[in-house]
Amino acid sequence: MIAFIDDHRGAYGVEPICRVLPIAPSTDHEHVAKQANRERRSERARRDEALAADIRRVFAENFGVYDARKVWRQLWREGCAVARRTVERLMRTMGLQGAVRGKPVRTTIGDKTAHCPLDRVNRQFQAPAPNMLRVSDFTYVATWQGFVYVAFVIDTFARRIVGWRVSRTAHAGFVLDALEQPLHD
Repeated sequence: MIAFIDDHRGAYGVEPICRVLPIAPSTDHEHVAKQANRERRSERARRDEALAADIRRVFAENFGVYDARKVWRQLWREGCAVARRTVERLMRTMGLQGAVRGKPVRTTIGDKTAHCPLDRVNRQFQAPAPNMLRVSDFTYVATWQGFVYVAFVIDTFARRIVGWRVSRTAHAGFVLDALEQPLHD
């Protein structure tokens, strides 16, 4: 909301925008004051600003391939006591990401032109009796041999898996087998 106020400050003014948005004008005034005077910022914000410069330096010195864990270890070697999660958070906000070995796995390629099916249960996953409503899911698990794909069907009344199938390939046949298993049982 602060960014919106900053973008439209000249055209509408702060107070009229704050009347429409659920924000007090004092919040914007405090934000402007903190931008003008760095001493008014919180201790965390000041520490993050100093750490961001160190993180950017370590990342650049290592040709932009270090991930958050390696940047964190390098900072500790240099005597900068910082939490690993802090380094992860700051690298994410700065848009820094280390090199990832291997090619990314892409399991689903969505078709933007395809019709999306309707939500037939209206997000109400409860049934008054067994075998009235079943939901299914499809996922994958990484193993040493590669990916294993799993499809399962859940009876919402009993809240238990009533059908499942595992396959080494992601084809529609094994998903249909998982859907047919409760029918045969």
